[in-house]
Amino acid sequence: MATEECRRLMEGERVARMATCAASGPHLVPIVFAIDGDRIVSAVDHKPKRTTRLKRISNILANPAVSLLADHYSEEWDRLWWVRADGIATISEAGASYHRALDALADRYQQYRHHRPEGPVIEVAVERWTGWRFSPE
Repeated sequence: MATEECRRLMEGERVARMATCAASGPHLVPIVFAIDGDRIVSAVDHKPKRTTRLKRISNILANPAVSLLADHYSEEWDRLWWVRADGIATISEAGASYHRALDALADRYQQYRHHRPEGPVIEVAVERWTGWRFSPE
């Protein structure tokens, strides 16, 4: 699947899954996200969490290679597809790119317009897009 189609399909989804890697193995979590230029951004927000020391953050600090996966399932299998973005993640807590990421997220999710995230932002510089679909559109 072409890069442009991968981006378009992922952009149309509201939730993706982020895979990071710890010494003990892979770690996978659902995220909300925005595509901002050549990067995909996600923030640690105000939704309830068991801890503020999120595993995805510590994993990225130890190993910044991540994958993000979005997919569409249908009982009509000719509508199935998935898209994966592989890249290098960084964590930001201030500065121009941090605020640009929050703006992109607020543009996409109305919840962030009313309560902007105050936690760190994960910025993924996408190095490779891959995807599959059962049949072309």
